[in-house]
Amino acid sequence: MKNSIVAAAIAASLWAGTAHAQITVGFVTSQSGPGSSIGVLYDRGMKAAVEYASSVGGEKIKLIQLDDGSDPSAATRNARKLVEENKVDLLIGTATAASTSAMVAVANELKVPLIAISPITVAANESGDRWAIVMPQPPSLMVKVVVDRMKRDGVKQFAFIGFSDAWGDLVYNGAQKPAEADGLKILTNERYARTDTSVTGQVLKMMATKPDAVLLGGAATQGALPPLTLADRGYKGPLYGTPALLNADFIRVGGKAVEGVQVSGGPVIVAEQLPDSHFSKKVSMEFRAAYQKANGMATTDGFSAYSFDAWLVFLDAAKRAMATAKPGTPEYRVALKNAIFSTKDLVGTHAIYNFTPSDSYGVDERSLVLVRLVNGQWKYEP
Repeated sequence: MKNSIVAAAIAASLWAGTAHAQITVGFVTSQSGPGSSIGVLYDRGMKAAVEYASSVGGEKIKLIQLDDGSDPSAATRNARKLVEENKVDLLIGTATAASTSAMVAVANELKVPLIAISPITVAANESGDRWAIVMPQPPSLMVKVVVDRMKRDGVKQFAFIGFSDAWGDLVYNGAQKPAEADGLKILTNERYARTDTSVTGQVLKMMATKPDAVLLGGAATQGALPPLTLADRGYKGPLYGTPALLNADFIRVGGKAVEGVQVSGGPVIVAEQLPDSHFSKKVSMEFRAAYQKANGMATTDGFSAYSFDAWLVFLDAAKRAMATAKPGTPEYRVALKNAIFSTKDLVGTHAIYNFTPSDSYGVDERSLVLVRLVNGQWKYEP
């Protein structure tokens, strides 16, 4: 009996010593709601990431995933649950700008590092400390590349239509400075909700200004509504957009109406078309192989690669953080945050990432290429 008690005590001691050895990651995405056409892609990208590496520094990684239903309130609740109940070391999420911003607020409050996979504007917390980084290229950079292409294409004035939310604001605001610098005039600032089924009124206002081109500030499935309406009204001019349109549903729903649209995007979207010397070529092909194995299908989007790149940043930082603290502790969260913000020249599918304590954005213009939709396929436009 005594030996049994001792054995049980030893086992309990060993379990206690290893219970928090694994690193726990909380992942929130939108498996339902209006953001799900993107959220599902983030989910598939995360599956590819775990297939690529499920441990780091000899320690297993536990992934806990929750659905926020495209609702910022649910994203907030999920983030709190993951931190307060599941004791995660890191948060990753989510599929809409509003919900991601809600998660940043929780990360700042509870002092847990967050890797945002939607393009948002991140501010430091009240003490001036940063707990969140952003994987996607800043909207200002996404749009600058597109506006510069407009100028090269001879566009003098263009109309804008986008979502009536944070994403629409980011695209429109991002277009203003480069348009002014390039001598282009923005004729309209039309908006629509992600749940709207008609934009006829907005399109009629746009066409009345006789634009040389149209800049689209929507995303995924709902991003196809303006091009469809423009085509119905006889618009023949060029269309431009951001990486938010690099989505199979956008192509499927938009059909011929979106043919020829030019958008900025990470190089991963045209990985096989890149020269072998391009930084993204090797890791993007590895990502595609992991994606195929994990999901049983080929990747056709740019969103899933943001999840994968977030995982690469996490793996790099987690290993370095383990040298100073034990996973599952507040000290490890701080060490992991500090390691993330000291990421240097990390090669990903979208970019070469560099983060600093004063900057939540880790990419430069190398992270974007221009692609054109030709016969339903994205073609590299050097």
